[in-house]
Amino acid sequence: MTQMGSSRTFGRRARRAAVTVVALASTLLTLALAADASAAPQVMIVTQGGFPGSVPANVHYFHKIQEAVDATKAGSWVLIEPGTYDEEVKITKEHSRIYVRGMDRNTVILDGQHKPLPGGSNGIEIFKANNVWVENLTVRNFDRAESDGPGGNEIWWNGGEDSGKIGAHGWYGRYLTAYDDGLLGGYGIFTNNEVTGEWENIYASGFNDSGIYLGACQECNARIDKATLENNALGYSGSNSGGKLVIENSVFSHNTTGIAPNSENPGDGPPPQNGACEHHPAKVNKRLPMFSSTEFAHCTFIRNNLVEENNNINAPDNPSSGAAPWGAGIELPGDYGDVVEGNTIKNNPTDGVMAFEYPNPFPIEEKTLFFQLSGNRIVNNTFSGNGYAGGTYAGDVFMSGGLFGSMQSTNNCLSGNTFTAATYPGEIEGTWGCQNKTTPNPELGFEAVFYLLELQAVSEGREEVAQPAPPAQATMPNPCEGVPANPLCP
Repeated sequence: MTQMGSSRTFGRRARRAAVTVVALASTLLTLALAADASAAPQVMIVTQGGFPGSVPANVHYFHKIQEAVDATKAGSWVLIEPGTYDEEVKITKEHSRIYVRGMDRNTVILDGQHKPLPGGSNGIEIFKANNVWVENLTVRNFDRAESDGPGGNEIWWNGGEDSGKIGAHGWYGRYLTAYDDGLLGGYGIFTNNEVTGEWENIYASGFNDSGIYLGACQECNARIDKATLENNALGYSGSNSGGKLVIENSVFSHNTTGIAPNSENPGDGPPPQNGACEHHPAKVNKRLPMFSSTEFAHCTFIRNNLVEENNNINAPDNPSSGAAPWGAGIELPGDYGDVVEGNTIKNNPTDGVMAFEYPNPFPIEEKTLFFQLSGNRIVNNTFSGNGYAGGTYAGDVFMSGGLFGSMQSTNNCLSGNTFTAATYPGEIEGTWGCQNKTTPNPELGFEAVFYLLELQAVSEGREEVAQPAPPAQATMPNPCEGVPANPLCP
């Protein structure tokens, strides 16, 4: 009996223990799942419709893009359903490493509506936030307060405007459309004071400064690929941006000027623009780069682009962009160490490539820096139909440097290009050919300054016309790519 009783007691205890173990295991599994759920990437869905009655863990619904952004943490996704959104969006540092993606490039629209706000308006501003992706949407008609006033940026990675310092890293944009069909849009897609980023499959039109702008990064470590820029004062502009920087496989057409990297003082410092791989940043008012040979490593490349018909003298402008000589495919004002390679440059009214020493500020004053034209290579490009507007130095290539006697602009070189119009200086691939270890100063005499001033006067005297809204652009093939499972991406 005792043994029988002991056996029954043991059985009850064993069953109770088994139940306890199962309950404990269930509790641990629940806690583990909850921990996994809390660690899983959050998906914020922005909709103009109603919210569903129940949603999966880690999925949250909002009616405003800004509200969704404010709820993010590192690794979160903000997915935006088709609709027109009337709001400005600002992404700050505490929301670094997030993804903002529209579900359709052409029907997810942030619309500034040309609102006449005292401080202007910006569409999406990413302020000192690292590693932020913005993809597959359209931003339009966020305007400046006045032609050169604040605001007017459609998508802006802002690492610290006018700080003279790098304030963020990691900017990424794909399948983006930015346009303005009025006169006060400033910049389409804009990055300043940041390093390490990429734009791919982007479009911008109708801006009174530039369609895309990358500035204030002497060592940018950046790539611009498959962009289309048209109907802007400047297709691409980049003040004091260089180092590892590639602009390739893109189209620049029907702008007042197509591509214009430049040195600038004092804006978007520190200067200058320098595409050499190894260089020490120039100290303002102390020294600027000098290249003792044409044979050194370059890291800034403008290559394999179509640069054509940059003849739009009616595009909107502002005092800064309007001062640029008009009608050039590629303009190099005070550039150092860049490579212009493998481009098709055609039917630009003044010059295919226009390169010159750039005193800035101009007219010359005490603080003016004389940015030279030095260390650039123009190789293996195809030129045709350029210079048809006429003028003293209109043609395929115009190079002028050292006119103000500050330094010698030496060791620029050209080789392997196909020309159909005049070059200035003539026979430019002989004396100035890249077969030479050094080249002379491509000075043309003071008539070259008058030529540039004449083109500047035409630019400044333009009659501005609002540019048309663009046609639909190619949307992201799979907007669910890489996104955690959610009701939009099951």
